[in-house]
Amino acid sequence: MIDEKKYTKCQLNAIVLLRVLIGWHFLYEGIAKLMKSDWSAVGFLSQSKWIFSGLFKWIAANPTVLEIVNQMNIYGLILIGLGLIMGCFTRIASYAGILLILLYYFCNPPFAGLFYSIPMEGSYLIVNKNLVEAAGLLVVAATGTGKYLGLDRLISKWIKK
Repeated sequence: MIDEKKYTKCQLNAIVLLRVLIGWHFLYEGIAKLMKSDWSAVGFLSQSKWIFSGLFKWIAANPTVLEIVNQMNIYGLILIGLGLIMGCFTRIASYAGILLILLYYFCNPPFAGLFYSIPMEGSYLIVNKNLVEAAGLLVVAATGTGKYLGLDRLISKWIKK
């Protein structure tokens, strides 16, 4: 169980709110991609310009691998989102979310001098919403709020029995 004496109720509730909001974002993005039958990561991957650009462009150029990556992206977003919202396997969902977000970041980082044909949401220099969301997930993972308010509390009790 989470040490509820370590944090105030206000702090715990704020972190739970952070967890649920990030979960909602992941879930929404996954469902939106699932509902759009022609969605593909090909445009995003083929625009890559940083250290792993060769790998990302290879994925975009290989239809079989691209389809696997598309499905993993869609269902990964949905499962991570559900896990965060319900507080179920919160740490696993948080770390999986961090990994996914960092892959997005490494594919198309917001560095000066890198220009993409895909419209960006604003002008950034190094830090963008992906890094902010990854940091939020790190806080969620570090605190284990699923054991405070979520299914992790029930799972933890069940495992102890």
